[in-house]
Order: sequence, then C-alpha cells, then structure tokens
Amino acid sequence: MFAFSESRPPVPAALAARLRPVALAGSRRLPLDEHWTTRLPEAGLRRGSSLVVQAPEGAGGVTLALSLLSEASRAGHWSAVIGVEDPGVAAVADLGVDLRRVMFVPRPRGAWAEAAADALDGVDLLVVRPPARAPLTAARRLVARVRECGAVLIVVTDPLAPWPLPADVQIDVKSATWVTSSRLLAREAVVRVEGRGAARAAREFTITVPDQRGRVAG
Repeated sequence: MFAFSESRPPVPAALAARLRPVALAGSRRLPLDEHWTTRLPEAGLRRGSSLVVQAPEGAGGVTLALSLLSEASRAGHWSAVIGVEDPGVAAVADLGVDLRRVMFVPRPRGAWAEAAADALDGVDLLVVRPPARAPLTAARRLVARVRECGAVLIVVTDPLAPWPLPADVQIDVKSATWVTSSRLLAREAVVRVEGRGAARAAREFTITVPDQRGRVAG
C-alpha cells in the first residue's frame, strides 16, 4: 500500500536496494520483445529514459504500453502500472508479462504522481496513465526521479491531454481497426515512432496489438 502524502518518510537506502531487482552494473538497457527491438531506437529501453505512448481512447494505447514490459519482466525486472483502472490481468499475461513481477495501482486518482514516485523505490519499469493532462511541475519531478533511479518511464496519454514534456521516444497510434470474423480477432494499429537526438528519424508501420494469441505482432 502506498502513502500518498508529500510528507511520507523516505525509504531507507538499504531497503530500497533490497527491493530493486539485481542487474549487471554495466546494464544500461532493459530488454524488449523481438517485435519491438527493430522498431524502437537503441533496440532496448534505456535506463533513465521516458517513452510516451499517445493514442486516442480505445485505440490500444494501454495494450501497446504494457507489451513493452514483457521481455524485461521475463528477465526478472519489476514493473509498476499506475492509473490503469481495468488492466485485464489475463490479457496482460497473454502479452507475455510475468504478473508475479508487476504491481498494479489502478485508482490513485489525484495522487497518481505521488504513487508513481513511490513505486520507483522498487521497480525498473513504470507505466503511468494520468487521469487528465499532467501538470508540468509534476511531470518534471517524475522524469527527474526516473533519471535518478535509473528506471524507465512509459506514459500513456490521449492526444487531447498530451504529456507536457518532450520524451526520449514518442509512440503515436495514428489509427486502429479491429479485424473481425464472427467475433473480434485482433486489432491492427498504424504506429509512428520518433526519438530524440541521433534516434530522431520518424518511422511509421502497422502492428497487430493484440493478435489472435493476445501478443504483439507485425
């Protein structure tokens, strides 16, 4: 359980070290599923970085964001998912995410930023879905905390309430359609990915998220 008060005592360094998964000292990137390694800059999730997944409501933004956790969770890294009210744990497991290494805080309400900052004491990957447009000050504090902890921040937003800071990687779901027969089979999404610095060249491609097995494909 989180304490959302700004006056909460800091987690002792020794306890935080025990909570954080063991990783090689030289490991600066967390692994990605094979369907993402060729599509995202650097073929991995760089520690201290932020990714924004921007998608219209119902276009699969949450599913896409959660799929980025799969390989890292299987490798033993802990994740936290803040502000996703109904994550659908069966669907998350189908994405390949190890649910034993994911902490869900579905309804932090106005305390989403505090909940996210608290979670960084014990996780390597943090998925956050603010309930509305994030205040610039809260966004800056969270990004600074992510860099300090060497974690990876994945923010899920809507085009009507964009993340107020530039991201290291921006993933925009431009459109999404369901593939149907007598029932829903899969969702195809046109995705645009753009990075900063040397990775700034934009790429656009179509992925299936999820496919008929519940995975990401493309």
